[in-house]
Amino acid sequence: MSDANGGAGRYLDEDGVIARVDVTLESLIPRYLERRRDDAEEIESAVKSGEYERVTTLGHTMKGSGGGYGFDRITELGAMIEAAGRDHDAVVALECAARLRRYLETVVVEFVEE
Repeated sequence: MSDANGGAGRYLDEDGVIARVDVTLESLIPRYLERRRDDAEEIESAVKSGEYERVTTLGHTMKGSGGGYGFDRITELGAMIEAAGRDHDAVVALECAARLRRYLETVVVEFVEE
């Protein structure tokens, strides 16, 4: 796996932090990250149609899965999205979806043996 940064399996995140992911998950990571891209799109769509329960569910799922895959930032954003959905806060939900998109465009993954 290579990326725009020229490194095999490395993606730089918005904070310049490298996500260290267990090498046994390497084959799952591209699909996991793609699903989070889909989630960002779905959050935006759900907010526009007033489906805040869906926003809450998507945030909850990200909150639960991010850390398990080695993406603590996804967990943090998921928690904020979940809260925004519960509060029917379109501004925060959309801001977090945009932050998720930026994160996914720039995240650096380093596969490590644990």
